[in-house]
Amino acid sequence: MNFKRKLLIAALPLAFCLSSTAHAAMTLKIAEVHPAGYPTVVAQENMGKNIEEATDGELKFRMFSGGVLGSEKEVVEQVQLGAVQMTRVSLGTLGPVVPDVNAFNMPFVFRDHEHMRKVIDGEIGQEILDKITNSDFNMVGLAWMDGGVRNLYTKEPVRNLEDLKGMKIRVMGNPLFIDTLNAMGAQGVAMNTGEIFSALQTGVVDGAENNPPTMLEHNHFRAAKNYSLTGHLILPEPIVMSKTTWNKLTPEQQEIVMKYAKEAQIEERKLWDEKTASSEAKLKEEGVTFIEVDKKPFYDATAPVREKYGAPYAELIKRIEAVQ
Repeated sequence: MNFKRKLLIAALPLAFCLSSTAHAAMTLKIAEVHPAGYPTVVAQENMGKNIEEATDGELKFRMFSGGVLGSEKEVVEQVQLGAVQMTRVSLGTLGPVVPDVNAFNMPFVFRDHEHMRKVIDGEIGQEILDKITNSDFNMVGLAWMDGGVRNLYTKEPVRNLEDLKGMKIRVMGNPLFIDTLNAMGAQGVAMNTGEIFSALQTGVVDGAENNPPTMLEHNHFRAAKNYSLTGHLILPEPIVMSKTTWNKLTPEQQEIVMKYAKEAQIEERKLWDEKTASSEAKLKEEGVTFIEVDKKPFYDATAPVREKYGAPYAELIKRIEAVQ
C-alpha cells in the first residue's frame, strides 16, 4: 500500500505537467497477462484499432499480451505511473486499494452469469467504474470485461466440502479470496498467474480456481484433471486507463476512447461465450472431468466471509441482489 501511495505521489506532478502540454500523437500501450487470441486481448486490440482509426492516427496502440510487461500487479503499477496506458485488471488486484470493488468480489454475490452482466451493464456497474476513477489509484475506469465464472480445478476430485478440506488452492492476492477458500476448508495460497503451472506440477498447490479458458490457455489442465463447478466467484474485470494519460487527451479523444471501450465490453462478451464453450470441449478432450456439485454447502460455508467483508457494502449488495 505504501509503495502504491509513493507511486501516486510521484505521478501527480507528472500528470499536472503533461496535462498542460500540446496534444501530440501518442501510442497507447495496452498490457495483458492473457495470451494472444484470448477474448479480452482480442476485444482490446479491436478497441485500439477503432481508436486509432477514429483519431486519424493521433492515438496509436500497441498490445503487449502474454504477460511480457510483468504480472498484473506490476502492470497496474506501470499504469499508475503512465508508463503503460491501458490494461484489463482483475478486481482481486484492485480490491485492496479501491475497497468498493470488493462488493463484486464477494463469493456468490451474483446469482448466475446473466445476473452479473445485468449488474455491470446498469447503473451499479457505472458507479463502480466511477469509484475507480475517483479513487487515489490514478486510473480511469472505462468499461467492463467478462471474466467468466470461477470454479475449482484440482488434482484430486472435489465433490463436496469434505473433499476440499486441507487442500492448498491458489487464489489471487486479495485477503477476501484467501478467506473464501479457507472458509470452504481449503488453504488459500496467493500467487501470480505465471507461477501456477509449476506450482501445480511440483505440488506446491493442490489446485487453483478460475474459468475454463484460463485453465486451458495457461495449460493448468495438464496438472489438474478435475473441474468442480462451484461457481463461487463470477468476476467482471474493468478496463482502466492511466489518469496521467487520460489528462493528456483532448475532450474529443477522451470521448472516442470511452466510446470504443464500451463497444469492447459488448464484443468481448460474445467472444467470451464462444471461447468458454470451445475451452470446455477441449478440456474434456484432454481428459478433464467436469464435476457438478451441490453449491448450497459452499454458499453456506462462505457466509462468514460475506458478513466480514460485506458490512461496508451492505446497501450496495442489497441493490445488486435486487437486479432482475
